[in-house]
Amino acid sequence: MKESAARSADIIGLFCRQQINVKKDIPVRSSEMGVLIFVEKQEEPVTPLMISSFFRISKPSVTVMINSLVRQQYLHKAASATDGRSYTVSLTAEGRQLVESTATEYYRSIELLEEQMGSAEFARFIELMQQATEIISGENERQ
Repeated sequence: MKESAARSADIIGLFCRQQINVKKDIPVRSSEMGVLIFVEKQEEPVTPLMISSFFRISKPSVTVMINSLVRQQYLHKAASATDGRSYTVSLTAEGRQLVESTATEYYRSIELLEEQMGSAEFARFIELMQQATEIISGENERQ
């Protein structure tokens, strides 16, 4: 293995661990908060497949998150109007309140990066992250 690949893996791993381990004073996991924010941003009814596709995670993982958020009364499930085998999710009043009250804290580390890197470098960083995600996603789909 190239030394640069090992060093790069260490840097990427540390970045990811720091982001995951950031203490966010929210009552749900970061992944669940991401689902709540996603649902809040959509203008159409949200299905588990939409969540799975957007976050590129398995439908069973999405189901676990949705069920947790329903139990905590942040999401509401309703039978799909178009497909009796599926359902849609929407924010409850509690879910909407959670998104509104914690969005700033949830995005704090991202805002810190933009502030410290500057707008141009931050935009480039995001472009590179998107490119890397597409490369890895394409490789995972071929396997």
